Amino acid sequence: MTESGDKAKQTLLRPFKSFAQAEASGGLLLLAATFVALVWANSPGADSYDSLWEARASVRLAGRALSFDLHHWINDGLMVIFFFVVGLEIKREVLVGELSTRGQSVLPAAAALGGMLVPALVFVAFNLGGEGLRGWGIPMATDIAFALGILALLGNRISTGLKVFLTALAIVDDLGAVLVIALFYGEGLAPLYLGGSALTIAVLAALNILNVRSLVPYIVIGFVLWLDILASGIHATVAGVLLAMTIPSRGGSRSPLLRFEHALTPWVSYAIMPLFALANAGVAIDPELLSGLLEPVGLGIVLGLVVGKQAGIMVFIWAAHRLGWAEFGSAITWRGLYGIAWLAGVGFTMSLFIANLAFAGSELLPLAKLAILVASTISGIGGLLVLLFLHKAPRRTRGAQLDA
Repeated sequence: MTESGDKAKQTLLRPFKSFAQAEASGGLLLLAATFVALVWANSPGADSYDSLWEARASVRLAGRALSFDLHHWINDGLMVIFFFVVGLEIKREVLVGELSTRGQSVLPAAAALGGMLVPALVFVAFNLGGEGLRGWGIPMATDIAFALGILALLGNRISTGLKVFLTALAIVDDLGAVLVIALFYGEGLAPLYLGGSALTIAVLAALNILNVRSLVPYIVIGFVLWLDILASGIHATVAGVLLAMTIPSRGGSRSPLLRFEHALTPWVSYAIMPLFALANAGVAIDPELLSGLLEPVGLGIVLGLVVGKQAGIMVFIWAAHRLGWAEFGSAITWRGLYGIAWLAGVGFTMSLFIANLAFAGSELLPLAKLAILVASTISGIGGLLVLLFLHKAPRRTRGAQLDA
């Protein structure tokens, strides 16, 4: 790579450290918000928890009247910004990060693929033919904020290579979750608004080709795209990822992509995701609900996230390594990878999001939420213990190798 090319790559990769730090500390806020939601939902004031998120708010935007409860404004509105940042991360990783070359991308992509397919199959095995089958996408997800937050507790014991690997794995996992949401968790499609969405994306792509660097046109037209997607039958949050794909990355540190990412990542980590957790993690826990963990939906989610994630990730990593497809950057140990496979079972944010789509209005939703919380807790503690007691960060940090 030329000196100028290397400089450009370093400029684009510079946000990784601040991104990882924001995600890690944001994970602690997620944990706090989850704790508050659970205490609130199981307190004498539990009715106020439900009534708050069911309160309706109506606005008129671009000639359209929109009326949703607060819960939907968060999940279909604010979470679009979360998915927009996810899209920016995916694009950056594909351009210059761990997914920018075939050799670099094979390992996290293989791990993510195994970590999506096997948990889904575990869930289907328990729920085939049952009313809970629609929730097959729930155990596919990995929550990068929580996972990086746990890694942050281990400090320098964990190599940068493992942190980057987990980030790349989670980003590919997020891409898979977005595709699952778009393809399988939409409603009846509205051709008129789908056409409007396509036209809007074409306009955004033209702005990219013309290298329009002002953020304002992307914000305004992106807002129109959200309205069209919202009415099209595809889930509204997909608009965030589609918009991210059109944002120019040219221009180094002043590129629209990095300016958007730098401006929005703190808001997503410190406000939007904790608010989402507060609105969605509140589950009234009673003995009957706890016993439901042994029912097909509960078992499918818990075993999918705890066992399926580990099995899928490790088997697919082994296959990629055995076939000689993978290119390893920093020295990585099998024990380190096993610890990461545990942490990937922390589904939380995306799992809760898919659960809301799969079981909206169903009695299965509280059970799914509880199973996600239980599985994420087990996976997080298990990953922490594996990395704390079994893994030792390798002294060598260079070379394409996989230490035994």
